[in-house]
Amino acid sequence: MGEAKIFLMFLIMVFLKGAVSEVHTVGDELEWNTGANFGSWSQKYNFSVGDTLVFKYVKGQHNVYEVIEATYRSCNGSTGVLATYESGNDQIELKKAKKYWFICNIAGHCLGGMRFFIDVKEANSTNIRPTTPQSEPIPPPPPANSCAAIYVFDGWSFWVSLVASGVLLQL
Repeated sequence: MGEAKIFLMFLIMVFLKGAVSEVHTVGDELEWNTGANFGSWSQKYNFSVGDTLVFKYVKGQHNVYEVIEATYRSCNGSTGVLATYESGNDQIELKKAKKYWFICNIAGHCLGGMRFFIDVKEANSTNIRPTTPQSEPIPPPPPANSCAAIYVFDGWSFWVSLVASGVLLQL
């Protein structure tokens, strides 16, 4: 009975993980600024419909343009602009599964690296995060006779999973 409860708890956590939207601060602690590597930043995450991008920057020193691919490649924000943001704390919900391209249209910033693109997937699709040598070490596997499962928690999904675990333990 105990193993069945643990297995059921694991399944619920896996399904809840896909139901929780993530909020991503662009550039992490470096925020939307010159000097950050946004290409590397965007590759660290898997983006799903319902996620939100938060661009934090000093208003007037930067801006955010959502653009088409050709504008992204040329860094010329005079055409191909889908939306502009200039508040210094822009929140953009990713509403569709598609590729999004973003640039800073302040002179020289895009060509200096303030641009990135992401490929947003449906919220229920399986997203596997790539592992690199710089990532956290992989924990050793559980003993052969164990029903333990390894699950990586991030963001709100940890708290949702914790609440779900508490509810299941009451059953």
